[in-house]
Amino acid sequence: MGSYSLDDFVGNGVLKDALASLMANGWDDVPTLKMMSAEDIEELELSQNQREALELRTYLHDRSLMEYADKLEATGKPLSKLLEISPSLLTSQYGMKRGHVARFVDRASACGTATPSMVSVHQRKRTVASTSSINEGKEFSSGYVPRTPKRNENPSQLDSLADTTLHRAVSPDHSSSSSHSSAFSHSTGETLKTGTSDGKQGGKVNELSTQKGIVAAAPAMPRLCGLVKPPEIVDKVTPLSVLERIPIQKLTPEYKRGVDPWALGTLKVPPPSRAGELWAKRPTLIFCVRRPGCVMCRAEAHQLYARKTMFDAMGIQLVVILNEYIDSEVRAFWPRYWGGAVAVDKNREFFRALGGGNLLKDNIVTGFFFNPRAISNYKRARATGIENNLHGEGTVKGGLYIMRPGNGGVAYQFIERNFGDWAPLEEVLGVCSNLQKTSPPIPESNDELSFDP
Repeated sequence: MGSYSLDDFVGNGVLKDALASLMANGWDDVPTLKMMSAEDIEELELSQNQREALELRTYLHDRSLMEYADKLEATGKPLSKLLEISPSLLTSQYGMKRGHVARFVDRASACGTATPSMVSVHQRKRTVASTSSINEGKEFSSGYVPRTPKRNENPSQLDSLADTTLHRAVSPDHSSSSSHSSAFSHSTGETLKTGTSDGKQGGKVNELSTQKGIVAAAPAMPRLCGLVKPPEIVDKVTPLSVLERIPIQKLTPEYKRGVDPWALGTLKVPPPSRAGELWAKRPTLIFCVRRPGCVMCRAEAHQLYARKTMFDAMGIQLVVILNEYIDSEVRAFWPRYWGGAVAVDKNREFFRALGGGNLLKDNIVTGFFFNPRAISNYKRARATGIENNLHGEGTVKGGLYIMRPGNGGVAYQFIERNFGDWAPLEEVLGVCSNLQKTSPPIPESNDELSFDP
């Protein structure tokens, strides 16, 4: 699997010699390094061998084939020549498994980091200033607020993110509704109050600001010929008041080279803090992981973090929430499959919130083995080549939140109705893009979320 550890990505080849230069110029994480442009490469004065190694390792990382990176790079052949080698020679000379050969030669199988049309992301060179505080290993999040891309003259509305065939049901708080057959269902959320803590500004009471959120979920699939009913989900946006007080414990910061939360052995779990601190100053994507050893959870985490450069450009912070703490599982998950911050919600209150106040659980037999959608989700994840295990609680469903900064509330929440359901990536990026356009500018500040190893 393509680890998000920079040392694992660079390996023992010619890029190792350029690591100091890459770090000095701000190319200090794998997703950003993979997005390096030809102009950036010229400015860094990388040798031809280093350029070819970067191209090869990016290609292999996209296909979860990094275990072959050092051996293939040692041949001295560029990627174009390696792709001309016959499958039999790839197996006999380089020890590549048959299934891996198929992934290697299939140029369309990459996870990809292409930008959807509604997302405006400008390529930029990151500076040392944007990463210096993180290299000390003391922050929970990067605190890096990238240059804001130019806004489109006609920004798309949030409701236009879903295809016209998507089912969209208006919540009970509103008077109208519409529905269409689709692979996903959506509903608009509640009205939230915004303003100062005392409700006043300049001696006057603030006017209410209506901010709607979207709830999305995959459809309920028939199970066992319709004899077993799938669990019901609550199609109402979780109130901010429920989420902001949830106690969480911060386990790891965003990955940067040299940051080692396990430097003293077992990870030290700090005292609980309020979840509202996560999105106090920055819009935040919160991925509630059902089980970090699950192949479907790992694959979703990996494909989300692969778009880190896009989220960075939109000012979105990335955080994973676990529903239980198992030291070995956190070590196996971060930063191999997820390089963003990780926290634990031991009371599973985020997960209860996704279930409308109750844990959304499912029976492994009827919820997985007799659920065709769950089986399809599993096959999709297995195709990535990701390893998995059976450690931990795996029946509590997870999901995803996109939080507006401050007290703006939930912009989007996705509920894992079937095991392995993923929030549609293009929709997630679209919501974040719209959030970037509609959110007020974030004031510069040196105050960051603390991370206590």
